[in-house]
Amino acid sequence: MGRVVHFEVHVDDMERAKKFYGKVFGWTFEDWSEYAGVPYFGATTGDANAMGINGALMKRMGPPPQPGQPVSGFACTMGVEDYDATEAKILSLGGQVALPKYALPGMAWQGYYIDTEGNVIGIHQPDENAK
Repeated sequence: MGRVVHFEVHVDDMERAKKFYGKVFGWTFEDWSEYAGVPYFGATTGDANAMGINGALMKRMGPPPQPGQPVSGFACTMGVEDYDATEAKILSLGGQVALPKYALPGMAWQGYYIDTEGNVIGIHQPDENAK
C-alpha cells in the first residue's frame, strides 16, 4: 500500500502561510530550503506519537489556483478539537469559507476553506452527535 507519509502546501508568501498555519493549527516550521534548493519549510503538525503526518510549505512555482476552479491536487483535512473556534481563527487570519460546516451524521463536523495562498483545506471535528 502507498501510505501518505509527507505533504507539501504550495504557497506564494511563505511568511504569511507560516503565520496562518502556525496560528490556526499550531504547526511549527524548520527551514529546509538549503536541502530543497527552493524556499521550503518543514512543518511539524503534532506529537510524533499521535496519528497524522508532517509536511512542508513550499514556494509555489507557477500561478496560484484561480477562484471558482476545481481542485487540481490533494485537499488536506486537519483534525480539530473545536470546529467553531478553528473556523474563527481561519477567517480572522484571511482564510475564506469554501464549503460551510456540515454534519457527517453520527461521526463528525466537516467543512472546507481557502487558505491565504488560495489552497483548499478541510477541518474535521469528531462528534458522534453530529446531525
